[in-house]
Amino acid sequence: QIESSHEKKKQALSRSRGDINILLCGDPGTSKSQLLGFVHRISPRGIYTSGKGSSAVGLTASINRDPETKELVMESGAVVLSDLGICAIDEFDKMSDATRAVLHEAMEQQTISIAKAGIVATLNARTSILASANPVNSRYDPKLTVVENIQLPPTLLSRFDLIYLILDQPDREADRRLAQHLVSLFLENPVLPKAQVDERFVRDYVAYAKAKIDPEISDQARDELIEAYVRMRGGNSLRARRGKSITATPRQLEGMIRLSEALARMRLDNHVNSQDVHEAVRLMQVATLAAATDKNTGMVDMNAIATGQSDSRRTNLLYLTNEFKTLIESSGIPRGTPTSLADMLAKLQEQSDVPIEQPLLLEAVQILVDDDIIVHNTRAGTITRR
Repeated sequence: QIESSHEKKKQALSRSRGDINILLCGDPGTSKSQLLGFVHRISPRGIYTSGKGSSAVGLTASINRDPETKELVMESGAVVLSDLGICAIDEFDKMSDATRAVLHEAMEQQTISIAKAGIVATLNARTSILASANPVNSRYDPKLTVVENIQLPPTLLSRFDLIYLILDQPDREADRRLAQHLVSLFLENPVLPKAQVDERFVRDYVAYAKAKIDPEISDQARDELIEAYVRMRGGNSLRARRGKSITATPRQLEGMIRLSEALARMRLDNHVNSQDVHEAVRLMQVATLAAATDKNTGMVDMNAIATGQSDSRRTNLLYLTNEFKTLIESSGIPRGTPTSLADMLAKLQEQSDVPIEQPLLLEAVQILVDDDIIVHNTRAGTITRR
């Protein structure tokens, strides 16, 4: 991410984002904040902020009156100050909806538009967003999608190139090494591990690579990218999956291009080779595609991130709604007569071979209410056929 590719101009009036956005989502106590702090230290330019203490103007820009000249002046926020660098945002899930809304433009168009107090301006925000978020119920629930776990807007979640799930899974050897390291820090004579790489050297290396290296995609790498995208669209098979769930979108292809160029820049190479493409595809598969895997089918479904609802769940909801509507019409209940909702759901459950999830049932009832087919009295627990 630190070696993000440069901005690409497709045409005279069109340009493509060159920076990589990454979201870390996982259990508490998995060192997400430590990782954000380390990336901020080795980045030549960047800002570290917390989502809980950030406001919309704090991230973008604010208009204030100068105490001496009494004129209106514009002060840049964290995202604008991170231009050509990294903006690390901790506790991303604690941000308000109004604060997260301003990031939509910055994460895709890489600009911040301001129209306040007679000042109309467009500021550059060519920054990479590195965010960390905790699940809603403190622990990540594998039975739920990423959108349901952290409850971020799907439109914002789809702008992240990589979504890493950092889960706290018991591992005897890893737990032992971690415990020995933490305990050694509190000894009378603590044994501090020797740094493997000098942070100043890494920072200078990154700055040199971003300033001097501009990789170009070779013909072989181009063919590899095309084949990888077609393979991902086909659900890792040669057979096209028409009408099935979407396994990749053009945003994933652009993300693989950005990752390939960043990997070549790390090697100080002006050409992207096939190894860079293979590593970019692997990163995409272990990160974003793993987070978009449907728990019911085991297949990759990008709709889980793009819309917040997987294709299989949408199909099940549609089928359940139609079955519930048929049951109401065939039960012979007179129009305008209240009927127990629990009894109707029990009959619907008897007709099904598999257990029906309670949230799915309530969504089906709400759809019928919105379609003016029934009236739902939540206090009495009854439904009335219109």
